[in-house]
Amino acid sequence: MAKVLIVDDAAFMRMMIKDILEKNGFEVIGEASNGLKAVEIYKKEKPDIVTMDITMPDMDGIQAVKEIKAFDAAAKVIMCSAMGQQGMVMDAIRAGAKDFIVKPFQADRVLEAVTKVLG
Repeated sequence: MAKVLIVDDAAFMRMMIKDILEKNGFEVIGEASNGLKAVEIYKKEKPDIVTMDITMPDMDGIQAVKEIKAFDAAAKVIMCSAMGQQGMVMDAIRAGAKDFIVKPFQADRVLEAVTKVLG
């Protein structure tokens, strides 16, 4: 069972992703509301995959991806973006993110991305 860390500053968004993943056999081992917490939890829990929001307070998703990748080059991160954040998504991919999903989340797209990135 793959372990997932969900990162989003909106509790509602975390709940939506958690619901989709848990219904499909994934284990959510942590949730973070900003990039700082995400990096901290990643280092402690070493999840198999991370879903990472881009725009968050304290540390955004792009910076968090850079820090996670510096800690663990093999980290698997999927960015979660709102419509119109293509530029930021490209920055995130350059920083080491493996894929992205667009809000509002479609369950099948979330699962497809997670399954693909986990390989």
